Amino acid sequence: MSDLHVVILAAGKGRRMHSRVAKVLHRVGGRTLIGHALRVARTLDAASTTVVVGHLAEQVTAALAGEPGLHVVVQEAQLGTAHALLQTAPLFEGVAGRLLLLSGDVPLLRPETLRRVLDVHEASGAAATVLTATAVRPYGYGRIVRSGGRIARIVEERDASPAQRKIHEINAGLYVFDLAPLFPAIRQIAASNAQGEYYLTDLVGLYRRRRLVVETVVLPDTTEIRGINSRTELAEVAALVRQGKNEELMGSGVTIVDPATTYIDQDVEVGADTVIHPGVLLEGRTRIGAACEIHAGVRIVDSTIGDRVVVNNYCVITESTIAEGARVGPFAHIRPGSEIRHDARVGNFVELKKTVLGEGSKANHLTYLGDAVVGDHVNVGAGTITCNYDGVQKHQTVIEDGAFIGSDSQLVAPVRVGAGAYVAAGSSITKDVPPGALAIARGRQENKEGWADKLKKE
Repeated sequence: MSDLHVVILAAGKGRRMHSRVAKVLHRVGGRTLIGHALRVARTLDAASTTVVVGHLAEQVTAALAGEPGLHVVVQEAQLGTAHALLQTAPLFEGVAGRLLLLSGDVPLLRPETLRRVLDVHEASGAAATVLTATAVRPYGYGRIVRSGGRIARIVEERDASPAQRKIHEINAGLYVFDLAPLFPAIRQIAASNAQGEYYLTDLVGLYRRRRLVVETVVLPDTTEIRGINSRTELAEVAALVRQGKNEELMGSGVTIVDPATTYIDQDVEVGADTVIHPGVLLEGRTRIGAACEIHAGVRIVDSTIGDRVVVNNYCVITESTIAEGARVGPFAHIRPGSEIRHDARVGNFVELKKTVLGEGSKANHLTYLGDAVVGDHVNVGAGTITCNYDGVQKHQTVIEDGAFIGSDSQLVAPVRVGAGAYVAAGSSITKDVPPGALAIARGRQENKEGWADKLKKE
């Protein structure tokens, strides 16, 4: 069993976000910031994973409720990073091994970097290993102070001297510690700094004074370790994530006409030879098949799209399934729980909600189908609606295979139209229609000869 334990610090207030939402719950690429940290941590197969929460703790804890096997520890008062890690000490009493410490607001970290730091830590026999990076503009970061080429201490920006502020090697906020000396040493840290907080960075100097080995791994730039402390940084990092996802998809055979205006979440999958036009948003756990065409302005959320599907301009598809060969839109709204089957057609200004549209069936114009089951090879005429709500509860409409629904018809649920039946245009259907029947439910037309001419003379 692995002797590695992961702790993620997610207790900070994020003052510059100016938000009622906890900083780590803001999203980049469809995932929360803490979600990114957890995802990279899972690649290590650690023995345990713990998240330290503090500011808006209940909010963050609720968001983490679905994470299996996760420990959540509350830092009641935010007194610094060392104090935050100290809250996990009871979990590690009598436990041997290594502890990897991550920040919950650094979404660009790669698994390869974590493994590299762990490998260096293991090979060097260090008590602590610190990830650092070289920054052209190191403002805001703790500086790495070296002596004889070895790390001597980390000085936070606010406590740094003018000479130390000129140092370009910065602290990335990622550490590996041997557990044995860790918590006794943390308890020796004092809050003698500009913030009046207990800095975990002080551990480096303390270890060196005790002649414990402290190692470093240096990244060539700061891109991967960029943290989120403001809405501006959130947008900047989101752009990097988006660019990376688009490049990944294009590298696997997807055509993205304009990557600058295409927003695809990290967990989205797209098949080869699919063409994605400008202004498309693919969100959540959406799956797009091969050889599809997704036209401009389309938004697809948590949906599965089969091969060779065409989604025309400005459609919204949410939590639904569209089978291969189907066509949707333009300006269609496919709401949750809908299923559009093989070769079916959904046209302009058509809305589906919790509806099955059968193989080869068509609803091409200005139609609402809610809580409906539509069979195969059904034609639904323009302006048709299923009246599914009686003011108290929803009811189902069933249209069997091969039926024809004339334009401007209302099907008042619960109601069933039998196989091969016809509903005359303009009908309000309130009773079941037998298979093969013609249903006409409209007022009789009456023509008054000469009425218009008479009105004009008057």
